[in-house]
Amino acid sequence: MHMSSVAPVAASEFSAEERESVYKAIFTRRDVRSQFKAGKPVPDDVLKRLLTAAHHAPSVGFMQPWNFIVIKSVFQKTLMKMAFSRANDEAAALFPDERRALYSSLKLEGISAAPINLCITCDRSRGGPVVLGRTHNYDTDLYSTVCAVQNLWLAARAEGIGVGWVSIVRDAELRKILQLPDHVVPVAYLCIGYVDELYATPELELRGWRQRLDLDSLIFNESWGNP
Repeated sequence: MHMSSVAPVAASEFSAEERESVYKAIFTRRDVRSQFKAGKPVPDDVLKRLLTAAHHAPSVGFMQPWNFIVIKSVFQKTLMKMAFSRANDEAAALFPDERRALYSSLKLEGISAAPINLCITCDRSRGGPVVLGRTHNYDTDLYSTVCAVQNLWLAARAEGIGVGWVSIVRDAELRKILQLPDHVVPVAYLCIGYVDELYATPELELRGWRQRLDLDSLIFNESWGNP
């Protein structure tokens, strides 16, 4: 291999407009549950662009541990919606009375409304028993897969497509529905579809569930607790 073929290329800066677009995608990204446009499918070429963005996420040891299960059938969505409903009833009971009513009023999934459901998984055997960079932290494959989720989410925002993460479901039920082998972990179950409107700030903030933390209070110098 010639050295020139592996030499780095210039790290050119983005233009002001390009830079602003990146930050716009970050700051206006939302977890979508109820704003999906009915009857507007996501074309295959657009979905492929989103998956390509996800596939270009960083991964420790370049192991690329992700797979993408695309779900469009009413049958599979119905199974998933039922699994969510069972878990959501369990979750509601865990909150104190003063929070339970607000929790129950929140719409926490868009499984049926979204034209595409997507499960992004992590194959924990990818790359073999010893992976560069994973020798002392076994969970870096999971962290890498989450980077793929974020890549897809930001690319979707740029395409005018909303994404919602469904996390309230029992792992065993999700595994059964998707027929996952034991060495594969479901990292994110996502609902994907076009949207016309998005909340100006996260819905949970608007509804009074939690407020955004002050950034300065989260920054330490040199070691934990030093402001």
